Amino acid sequence: MSAFLQKFDLVAHARPDAPTIAIKDSIDIAGYATTAASRALADAPPATRHADVVQRLLDAGWRITGKTNMHELAFGMTGINDFCGTPRNPQDAARIPGGSSSGSASAVGLRLVDAALGTDTGGSVRGPAACCGVVGLKPTFGRVSREGVAPRITTLDCVGPFARDMNTLINVMEAIDSSFQQDRARGDAANIRIAIPDVEADDAIRNALAAAVARSGLASRNVRLAAMRDAFTAGLAVINAETWRAFGHLVDSGKLGADIEARLRTAANTTASDLDSAERIRRAFTEEVDSVLQDADVLVLPTLPSLPITIEAARAGASVIAMSSLIRPFNLSGHPALTLPVSIEGTSLKAGLQIVGRKGEDETVCAVAAHIEAMLASNA
Repeated sequence: MSAFLQKFDLVAHARPDAPTIAIKDSIDIAGYATTAASRALADAPPATRHADVVQRLLDAGWRITGKTNMHELAFGMTGINDFCGTPRNPQDAARIPGGSSSGSASAVGLRLVDAALGTDTGGSVRGPAACCGVVGLKPTFGRVSREGVAPRITTLDCVGPFARDMNTLINVMEAIDSSFQQDRARGDAANIRIAIPDVEADDAIRNALAAAVARSGLASRNVRLAAMRDAFTAGLAVINAETWRAFGHLVDSGKLGADIEARLRTAANTTASDLDSAERIRRAFTEEVDSVLQDADVLVLPTLPSLPITIEAARAGASVIAMSSLIRPFNLSGHPALTLPVSIEGTSLKAGLQIVGRKGEDETVCAVAAHIEAMLASNA
């Protein structure tokens, strides 16, 4: 069950000790086909040029070691892929690695690379990162270039990094985003104000977050996001419509996995009325989050409402759509959001602590995550 679809060594200005990074197979690397881990795209011609983020990594001296596996067409939350294989969850091989950037999260968690790139349309960086016990960031929508990334047209999708620690993640962001200010991302966050939304999650997850916030020493208050559930539903409508536009033509190819074909056929039923409603909710939820962030610097909430289910349960038909209930809304709104692994009492598995910031303030999100990471390490 490999995290990689293809392994190779791509360097430009890298030193012998250069940090290593893997790239999700929805991101173009010149000379290699971008197949999105799908039999339907297996015969795609090689990309003729690097995606912008790939070129920036090479220019910054990173060594690219391969393309990573993923949930087919980036349209699933489990990471299970019967064509290319299902990447191993480094926390527990019996559990799903999460999707869609399953291989990127797995490769980082298994220490095969220092970092990886994924994409996040409905939680596809943060979900796998939380499942696999690593750090993952969805930047502010539009901040990191998507030139050379599939699907080409989207109002939700963002390229984002995975790493095992905040220092490495900040280094990746500095490479892929020319506007990213690493000094701010490494700055003092001791006076940051946290708002904690009241959301549904398992007690063990809620307790893990409460303990992490208490150890951080940061001032916090509870808030309510009334439109959160509606934003989740609206986000599903938008991703369904946009994925159908991008990949619906593959439905009759006879080459899609059964789960993807079923999801695409359902997605085809998204109506103009559904999208009109979703856009109204997008505006309302965005305004609600922006309003809360006027009196707080970041939101802190669980990444996933519960621990990832087993592969066996997923194959037996257990629903996983609720996995994205706390992450998908912030794709709809476009705010930057990061997941940081935190300990759960009584188990070696880690929960994901999600930090959401004001649009464009990705550096603040990183600074808060680095502060919490440091405080948890010092109190261990």
